[in-house]
Amino acid sequence: MSCCSTSSTNLIPLDEALTLLIDSAVAITEENTVKLDDALGMVLSKAVASTINVPAWDNSAMDGYAVRYDDIKKLDRLPVVQRIAAGSNGQPLEPGTAARIFTGAPLPVGADTVIMQEMITREGEMIHVNAVVHEGSNIRRAGEDIRKGSQIIDSGTRLQAQHIGLAASIGIVKLTVKRRIKVAIFTTGDELTMPGQTLAEGKIYNSNRYLFKGLLEKLGCEVIDLGNVNDEYQATCDAISTAASKADLILSSGGVSVGEEDYVKKALEELGRLDLWKIAVRPGKPLAYGNVSGVPVIGVPGNPVSLFVTFSIFIRPFLLRSMGVSDVIPAEYTLAAGFDWQRPDKRTEYMRARIEINDDGKAFVNVYPSRSSGVLSSVTWADGMVVINPEQKLKKGDTVRYIPFSSLY
Repeated sequence: MSCCSTSSTNLIPLDEALTLLIDSAVAITEENTVKLDDALGMVLSKAVASTINVPAWDNSAMDGYAVRYDDIKKLDRLPVVQRIAAGSNGQPLEPGTAARIFTGAPLPVGADTVIMQEMITREGEMIHVNAVVHEGSNIRRAGEDIRKGSQIIDSGTRLQAQHIGLAASIGIVKLTVKRRIKVAIFTTGDELTMPGQTLAEGKIYNSNRYLFKGLLEKLGCEVIDLGNVNDEYQATCDAISTAASKADLILSSGGVSVGEEDYVKKALEELGRLDLWKIAVRPGKPLAYGNVSGVPVIGVPGNPVSLFVTFSIFIRPFLLRSMGVSDVIPAEYTLAAGFDWQRPDKRTEYMRARIEINDDGKAFVNVYPSRSSGVLSSVTWADGMVVINPEQKLKKGDTVRYIPFSSLY
């Protein structure tokens, strides 16, 4: 399927382009078994079920005293006859006695209530209850968190720290996951210089290489870094061909517009096919998508903000779907605008934005004053993006769509 626009005015609607990208992503099928320490950011391919109850036994939720509830209804004072710390087991609790118990310690047989230590007056080895106590208080029941046999992590889950911790809590050592996506990256531009080198006149430092790598590694991808490619047609073709032999996805920055020194689009059309070009989005209009030797290629504009926005909106969901994740669209929220917007565009615009609090303690969102796609500091100033629809005008206080970076990465 092809959705290429050749006119500067006939741009592909954002939703149409995004749907095409996501639908064309093919989920990898290869699996690996990895240790918990290596599973962070990977996608689970085999659901995890528990072979144990968590907790495995009734235990105390507080530091305090384990008692029989009937005893504290009838007796004014109880002798403390044993001490049970976490990791140890007590003796059965005899009627008319109490056990000093600590958080996480197994409840002794016979006890049915734990009294917080703040509710107790203790004199020597005797305790007196000085507050109202309810039967069954402060006990974590066996299986209260996880029941034996229950499924606790679904296949297709992208594993975060909490999932790793949950797996560890049932004694899991290894997980079956989809292998990491291999992504080949290269930047283009004769003007680019690596940090650490002398910056000659007319040159700029190559921030896109590091931006690409950081965003991909944050998503758990394996990065194949092909460095910077000169603004030459054959060099661009060679880079794409090399990448196609090594990677599941090829990403490039720069060279996708219509300038005489823009070769990525031309090389993509020569080596394979171009399925998508020129999207009604700002920044990032000249994003190109196609395929070479069965490997998808996405070329994004060279301006760093364009790279960040197009990666977040288009490449991220494509990668997640390729990993086998079903829910790839980031969460967004509605907030009051702290700005006026009387300069509408024909394209959907993603403005760098951040949440602020007014004098009344209410949240609103402000946007960075510059729309320039070259101002990378706007991304570090922001904590998310405001989505402004085509031709939309806004007044301060109007409701706007806001995507926090936290829902993206």
